[in-house]
Amino acid sequence: MKLLFNSVHTTTRVHREIKRWVLTVTDVHRVTPLMQRVCFQASDLGDFESTAPDDHIKLFLPKSNQSPAGIDAVAVRTYTVRRYDPETGVITIDFALHQSGPGTSWALNARSGDTLEIGGPRKSDIVANDFDWYLLIGDETALPAIGRRVEELCANVPVITLVVVEQLAERQTFATSAAWTPLWIPRDGQHLSDEDLLHLALSELQIPIGDGYIWIAAEAAVARSLRNYVTDILHHPKAWTKTSRNWVHGAPGADT
Repeated sequence: MKLLFNSVHTTTRVHREIKRWVLTVTDVHRVTPLMQRVCFQASDLGDFESTAPDDHIKLFLPKSNQSPAGIDAVAVRTYTVRRYDPETGVITIDFALHQSGPGTSWALNARSGDTLEIGGPRKSDIVANDFDWYLLIGDETALPAIGRRVEELCANVPVITLVVVEQLAERQTFATSAAWTPLWIPRDGQHLSDEDLLHLALSELQIPIGDGYIWIAAEAAVARSLRNYVTDILHHPKAWTKTSRNWVHGAPGADT
């Protein structure tokens, strides 16, 4: 383990050897109109670990339903572990159905009994649970990590989620004992970009008093712009701010 910074609020980075597992689909259902949840199990998950809400794994997906077997037919995409239950061996992954591609195509066609190979997580950044408050910002690709963090936070700790979604039907409910304040920003009927919508909402937000942890995940340019605002304008400590580039605009092979 390696401590990323020396502070009362520490983040511990755990590195792991890269391993692969073959998972079997046990359940598929729609969380919202544009979010598909797939649950998996495997008989040999004894050494699988996912210790941080934003842990990423690699999915080895067929490039299309008609792809022949072989390495050339595989597309590798990065997804968040929405939930992992070591007692039951169930891994849950949420697929944002926001664009056409191998991930969306596979999720839409997934059925119980299907198999899928995964790799990782290679590392976990375990954030201290001693912050006074948490602010989680992103688009729908950030929701798996946001949902997991909200569910895993300590009782009564304030957490604000600021999420831009396609429409209000994409709102999700998380079972949590934290003091959760969800703020949903629908694109529907708006003429602003995700960057503008999130900037506007953030500028109008009353930031809580005390030490806070801010986590941002969205399209690369949007995430970078929001981080700059948080650290340069709001003067939030960089050590207590984390940004994830979940996807890249215009890049067909971008991770999601």
